[in-house]
Amino acid sequence: MTDDLRSAGAPTLEDVARAAGVSRATVSRVVNGVRNVDPVIQEAVRRAVSVTGYTPNRAARSLVTRRADAIALVVSGAGVEPGAAEQSEDTTESGDGSSFTAQVLADPFFGRVVTGVVNYLRPRGMHPVLMFAESSRAREEVVAYLRQGSADGALVVSTHAGDPLPALIAEAGLAAVLFARPARPVPVSYVDLAHQDGARLAAEHLLGRGCRRTATISGPLDVPAGQARLTGFRDTMARHGHPYIPVVEGQFTQESGEAAMERLLAEHPDLDGVFAANDLMALGACHVLREHGRSVPGDVAVVGFDDSSAALACRPPLTTVRQPVEGMAAEMTRLLLDRLARPDGPVTSVIFEPELVVRGSA
Repeated sequence: MTDDLRSAGAPTLEDVARAAGVSRATVSRVVNGVRNVDPVIQEAVRRAVSVTGYTPNRAARSLVTRRADAIALVVSGAGVEPGAAEQSEDTTESGDGSSFTAQVLADPFFGRVVTGVVNYLRPRGMHPVLMFAESSRAREEVVAYLRQGSADGALVVSTHAGDPLPALIAEAGLAAVLFARPARPVPVSYVDLAHQDGARLAAEHLLGRGCRRTATISGPLDVPAGQARLTGFRDTMARHGHPYIPVVEGQFTQESGEAAMERLLAEHPDLDGVFAANDLMALGACHVLREHGRSVPGDVAVVGFDDSSAALACRPPLTTVRQPVEGMAAEMTRLLLDRLARPDGPVTSVIFEPELVVRGSA
């Protein structure tokens, strides 16, 4: 019977029903995950599905389950604030928007987030829909997309402390999970890293190498991770008798790391250790040190943060604080699917622990 069915075309619900000896309605209930179906009947239907080679029609299934089997992966920035000129909004849409997208896609951190999300969703027959929300208009489109049921929920990666999207999603009652603690409290679950502990590891390593004139290139100080990494580094150095640590703020980009290192060398030419709050800035710092004839780690030891591809691209390879981004992204996805299964469940947070990875730069 199987060969006849397959030769005649794609198997249908009726084919499965005949093979299982049940009604078409019963097959539909089993395929769509409806509860209260006798386990013996469920098993008979599953065997018939396997024998016939039936594949559920995703569009038809979504009409029954009201689920899209898709998750929105949203990369969001603050964009234009309320009260800005309409012309500025248009500029953000056309020019700055493409720049924002290019910057995100060039960042190795984001690629690791995507890997973690895709690897978790794929075995579950679900798919991420990549969306960018760099402006007020784009944020409205994301919220509308979720309201329409085009995606079952959102995984949100914010790139700016002033990002209003998490609050908009929470106010709309939509399912979402954030990567990193939001700067402004909102009732949305999130995953994050113990950033202060990671900075402590960096400080202790530089001290252990004998560095006594250290400086740091911080991340953006309006971002919780940037604040926490700076606080953790300063506090640890203070506990070891180093009350003053020169700081130059960066923007988590290689270019900002280069600019910060130039300034630090100009103002503190005798420094012997640098902690950069991410690997891209550490990579930029190493480039500038080489240009100024400073050997790494002989003259200046450098420690980064993230353990991204930039750490391996650096020469020498970076000693860095590992942030398990792929695992964090997978956990973020698990939290969202759990939220979809239990909409009344509590908002929660999961904090990962950092790890020092020692390589050639320190």
